[in-house]
Amino acid sequence: MDQTFGKRLREARRSKGFSQRDLAGLVEVDYTYLSKLENDRADYPPKEDVIRALAHHLELDAEELSYLAGRITPEDAKVVQDLAKTHQKQMPVLLRTIRDNPEIAQRILQEAQQEEQSED
Repeated sequence: MDQTFGKRLREARRSKGFSQRDLAGLVEVDYTYLSKLENDRADYPPKEDVIRALAHHLELDAEELSYLAGRITPEDAKVVQDLAKTHQKQMPVLLRTIRDNPEIAQRILQEAQQEEQSED
């Protein structure tokens, strides 16, 4: 996916006609921080309340924006925590394997989607 959090944010801000200062004021962050976010140069992902405020003012999907920012939902975090507790030694190996082998990650994701669709 070539769409980054920053690109999506800048594109939406411009389409709404906001300057960085305008949007930063609405979201209650410094405009220099917003600039860093738009350029994908922030040292850390924005907090959930900032993401929700950005999504609200830019009429974007907050969950999609969270994922683009590198955050996961609390529900997904719970799933990861449960897996880590159950498979303490195997989880780091699995995650490194997925990170280092995109084709394996793609195959796992496709199988998971197919299984989820068959359950619906």
